[in-house]
Amino acid sequence: MQKIQSILMWEFWIPVILSLILVVLFETGTLDSGLWATEKSSEFVILSILEVVTICVIPLSLRLFKFKVVHNHLISENKEHRLLQWGTYRLGLITIPMFVNTVFYYLYMNVAFGYMAIILFLSLFFVYPSMSRCLSETDSNNR
Repeated sequence: MQKIQSILMWEFWIPVILSLILVVLFETGTLDSGLWATEKSSEFVILSILEVVTICVIPLSLRLFKFKVVHNHLISENKEHRLLQWGTYRLGLITIPMFVNTVFYYLYMNVAFGYMAIILFLSLFFVYPSMSRCLSETDSNNR
């Protein structure tokens, strides 16, 4: 279980660190920001899609392990493999849109992307893969 928890921790922190590196590169002027700021029609479409994605992935990721199918996988005899599989899905649901929103914030310089990235970042800590969480989520008495 320690190995699975360690992998999930890497999957938790790597996107956060990459997003922070991206912020530093854009804020220091190493990368040019606002390159697509004049592209208002594409900005509207991308913003609308990412708003819907953000609104959907947060509750889905927070409730994912409560779904009966997922819960039954997590308490099966192959629970460590299933925890890694479903934990990766859950972290990806939050970290991928967070990173994408960070990129689009700097490309369009629209604060809505930044706010969504911050909201996803804060939501990430509700699924923090601590050892106690990993053990409790694979416990058959936990429902």
